[in-house]
Amino acid sequence: MEPSDLIVAGASAGGVEALREFVSGLPADLTAAVLVVLHMPAHGSSALPAILTRSGPLPVQAAGHGDVLEAGRVYAAVPDTHLLLRDGRMVLSHGPTENGHRPGIDATFRSAAVTWGPRATGVVLSGVLDDGTAGLALIKRRGGLAVVQDPTEALYTGMPDSALRHVQVDLVLPAREMGRAIVAKVQSRGLPAVPPLSGLDRLEAEIDAGYRIDRNGVAAMTIPSGFTCPDCDGSLYPLEGGMRYRCRVGHAWSAEALFTEQGIQVEKALWTALRALQEKGQLAERMCTDARRFGDDGMADRYAAQAAEQAGAAVILRKLLVGTGKDEPD
Repeated sequence: MEPSDLIVAGASAGGVEALREFVSGLPADLTAAVLVVLHMPAHGSSALPAILTRSGPLPVQAAGHGDVLEAGRVYAAVPDTHLLLRDGRMVLSHGPTENGHRPGIDATFRSAAVTWGPRATGVVLSGVLDDGTAGLALIKRRGGLAVVQDPTEALYTGMPDSALRHVQVDLVLPAREMGRAIVAKVQSRGLPAVPPLSGLDRLEAEIDAGYRIDRNGVAAMTIPSGFTCPDCDGSLYPLEGGMRYRCRVGHAWSAEALFTEQGIQVEKALWTALRALQEKGQLAERMCTDARRFGDDGMADRYAAQAAEQAGAAVILRKLLVGTGKDEPD
């Protein structure tokens, strides 16, 4: 049976538990189709359909490219592809990552908002950072419903808290109570007029699907931010006043996710520098030994000084990385 509505739920850290609770509360006679997106490793298979099948009354299956949506079924995103929608069918896209993830919660929310308008409901569950906020905001702007897991119940509150800060949500509930509450809300309200899509919203949906990875894209709409993309080192272009960014080829980052990723890259660079300093110091010590063996004391002294300099720099860098070293022996 063709779905009357679409419910899209996104989760990250702590998401398996949240999704099990969410699916367990869905009514057996649900006339909507349900999509669930959980951040997962790019390689391998996902056990999420099997886990959720045992959790509630509705059948759960992995999303398949070109499959038709059916009412009363739950479809789970699969690794390394965005779960998108077109003409009542699911589309699995290898488009650019969103906040370093594929499948991306915002990509699926965005697609639901574009294709289903006010008949879409976005659900943000447990997770860190702010994934899902941008997509949920678009669902709301398109007349759909915005639902957020009660942060006091979520194992990780980052995603629910972010959604509550930036989106005027319709329901804040424990995950198990969401299903029936969404059905009641949908049945009691009339469908609002659907506002037109902005050029940016339409462009981002095309980028998610892999259609607009060209030299124009967001570069034609805004100016470079001065920041670089962690995925490809290309220029990032600000969206929504700097709350989000996309690079020329389409990788998307929220400001919070970008800040976190930059911290990871800084730490990686520092560890690389520490390794290089240690290797250079060890090489200088070896060259000092060789110089003394050949009777060149002047050259040996220079290499010894360089070895000491590298060792001192390495100590400073290690303390920066792992702490002051007060508990370490002299």
